[in-house]
Amino acid sequence: MTAGALDLLALGRISVDLYAQEPGASFLEPQTFVKSIGGSPSNVAVAAARLGLRSAVVTAVGADPLGEYTLAKLAALGVDTRYVTVRPDGRTPVVLVALEDPAEPTITFLRAADAPDTRIEADAVDADTIASARVLWTSGATLAAGATARTAMSWLEQRGRRPHTVLDLDLRPSLWSDPAEATAAAARAIELSSVVVGNRSECAMAVGSSEPHAAADALLARGVSLAVVKMGADGVLLATADERVVIDPVPITPRCGSGAGDAFGGALAAGLVGGWSLARTGRLASGAGALVTSRLTCADAMPTLPELEAFVAGAEQAPAEVATDG
Repeated sequence: MTAGALDLLALGRISVDLYAQEPGASFLEPQTFVKSIGGSPSNVAVAAARLGLRSAVVTAVGADPLGEYTLAKLAALGVDTRYVTVRPDGRTPVVLVALEDPAEPTITFLRAADAPDTRIEADAVDADTIASARVLWTSGATLAAGATARTAMSWLEQRGRRPHTVLDLDLRPSLWSDPAEATAAAARAIELSSVVVGNRSECAMAVGSSEPHAAADALLARGVSLAVVKMGADGVLLATADERVVIDPVPITPRCGSGAGDAFGGALAAGLVGGWSLARTGRLASGAGALVTSRLTCADAMPTLPELEAFVAGAEQAPAEVATDG
């Protein structure tokens, strides 16, 4: 990529993801797998790049063949890899996905507690780049462990809550030894963020309410400029101090529900950078999640903007079938 401010800078997890191709099959049954990359912030970076944004991810992989694969795949999908560190003392994480229930896949994480992407120091990116990125994307999972958790908070503080400093609540219970710690970390990060995104259960964890409008009110009361609450079969709520819209879900028959929220995030970032209306942002973000849900993988499935716009236009009149909380 050429010099200039990034549209999106995402911090956090990366992995090699192995997707079982057999719907309805559990890990107990014979399966064949397709390889891709994953990790929510990395998927968001890919989704944003596919939509035309100058996108980079700050993460780390092991000095192993899977690490080489992740770097090559990120670059092939248009993501700037200059901030991806290769660590000889760690292994690239692996994630296994089974489609026993395609809408809610069974996911198994094979990652060490000190995985390379948990050991990112605050000086991994210079202060000017952190400040100038049009969107800084952090997640609740990033706040769970290691130097990366401290780095995320440090960068949020550096940003001074400038637009668009995004916190994806991204609750992953397996990453936290105590739910109260997840709530405390989310509370601190919310106070430093201008945009907060979460589904009902994540909002309940962070602000004590799963009712979408009450959760949005609580986030706005804490100084957030835009609250986004994903409501599953009820759509998505986007709320600011002056405007509130509810977007109906896009009808879809799911092939693999994993990655819907990350596709949503990439389109949300595109809307923030592009200055889209709340309604357009919500429609395309919801559409991106639905479209990726209709495909097997996450990163490789992220749509381009023309593809996404055509999909949403064609789906607007269809009856709702299934939606995910993403």
